[in-house]
Amino acid sequence: MLQRLVRALREAVEEILPEQNMAIAFSGGVDSSLLAVICRDLGKKTTLLTIGFPGSHDISFSKIIASQIGLEQKIIELDYAEFQKNLAHVKQVVNCGNTSHVENCIAYYYIARAANTLGIAVVASANGCDELFCGYNGYRNVYNKGELAIMEYMESKIENELMLIREISSVSSEFSVNVRQPFLSSARFVEFAKNIPIGQKIKGADDMLRKHILRQAALALGVPVESALQPKKALQYGSHIHKNYKKSMAVRI
Repeated sequence: MLQRLVRALREAVEEILPEQNMAIAFSGGVDSSLLAVICRDLGKKTTLLTIGFPGSHDISFSKIIASQIGLEQKIIELDYAEFQKNLAHVKQVVNCGNTSHVENCIAYYYIARAANTLGIAVVASANGCDELFCGYNGYRNVYNKGELAIMEYMESKIENELMLIREISSVSSEFSVNVRQPFLSSARFVEFAKNIPIGQKIKGADDMLRKHILRQAALALGVPVESALQPKKALQYGSHIHKNYKKSMAVRI
């Protein structure tokens, strides 16, 4: 199954990302690192785009992983005053009451703007891995309810992510940048991933790591151990966007 997954991951990238020049939304975590390594090994000219406030985990950690996998990295450090202005704009564009979605959209606003500045029209993201490989903490909460409950939760998370993707597109289109998600946009890959036994993704209700077979695939592809075995840290938290979003909302109140 592991070899089949490695092959399926590569095929999904080849299917959805035929371009030779692209950027990757990069945090240094297992998902974005796996995507970066595949693009590198396919011979694509790949630029890693990392956003975050000064001192954030994603900036410091991603620098280490980017150096280890040998790809060019562009770091976009966020300024709080400008963040407030851009946040108001993004909220107006997406017209969404979901805080997590807004935080992700403001992140991709900066990523798309940076890509446009670099003359890059396609940004790849690793969205879909947490949904398909039981990455979210919520999978622990439903684990003891059985496999049917886990699969129902998975479908709800995929539907939510597809909605987020549409919202991200409305933001990135301002900069004529196309954000693509090979692990969620390839119907063949999604179907394959859904049929991987649950036990190869999550081991129980107390499993704090999860995504086990995906992590094994990452190691097999050459992702550094520090990245492949790192627990999940969502984009909005690792970049300190959530922290500064809350600060911005408190100021408004």
